[in-house]
Amino acid sequence: MSHAWKTKDGKQEKEVPYADVNGQRLYYEDTGGSGQAIVFSHGLLLDGTMFSPQVTAFRDRYRCIVWDERGHGKTATETLPSFSYYDSANDLSALLSFLGIDSAILVGVSQGAFLGMRCALRHPERVRAQVLIGAQAGIDDPKTLAGYRALLDAWIAGKLPEEIAATVEHILFGPGWPGAAAWKEKWRAMTAPNLSAAMDTLASRDDITDKISSIGVPTLIVHGDIDAAIPLARAQAMKDAIPNAELIVIAGGHSVNMTNPDPVNAAINDFLGLHHLGA
Repeated sequence: MSHAWKTKDGKQEKEVPYADVNGQRLYYEDTGGSGQAIVFSHGLLLDGTMFSPQVTAFRDRYRCIVWDERGHGKTATETLPSFSYYDSANDLSALLSFLGIDSAILVGVSQGAFLGMRCALRHPERVRAQVLIGAQAGIDDPKTLAGYRALLDAWIAGKLPEEIAATVEHILFGPGWPGAAAWKEKWRAMTAPNLSAAMDTLASRDDITDKISSIGVPTLIVHGDIDAAIPLARAQAMKDAIPNAELIVIAGGHSVNMTNPDPVNAAINDFLGLHHLGA
């Protein structure tokens, strides 16, 4: 990633890239360059580094931007007031303004796709195309949410016991992914205020199933065939609702862009080429 530099006492120091926008201090990384911008928005309990395989694949032809959303990664704060995914969509739009970008291709996983679709609804001029990975337009059923609440309570009470970490790992990555251990270490550093606020946002989101038919930009939907968080039928429903959307099913779980990146990258590359969304 490219970063700005500042001079202090005759020495160059790398500036930490934060955007002070929309009442937030958002951490981001930007490869720079003159290519079309792709902004990657991460899933719940993750951060912008989850897109390392995609940034590596596309940075030579596109300007790739990742960012940490409210309550996550280097954007996390000691306290986190309640917020909605519309607030996060506004964060994304404000980040684009901060970076001098009129419109971008949005790639989002789960929570990142939830806010991305809301950005396309609220700020359509900002979105050239969207890629929705492990996503749905609807809301989780009460039983699923109750299970998530119980997981979160046990996480906070026990400071992420291994059995809870293993359950979260299965939901987000599927079985046996070797990269899970590094994420478990990150999860153990997450604080109760950020965890609780992020879960509240997930649980209280609105159902936009009846709104997404107004999304008029090219849309690619990517879904893992063993996604334990969101059934494949929810992805099919999005495909049917969004005009001319395409659905690609990839072997893998919820965060399939990490666990099986090569076919995901190939699907994104083909999609960008098909719609002449070149660098």
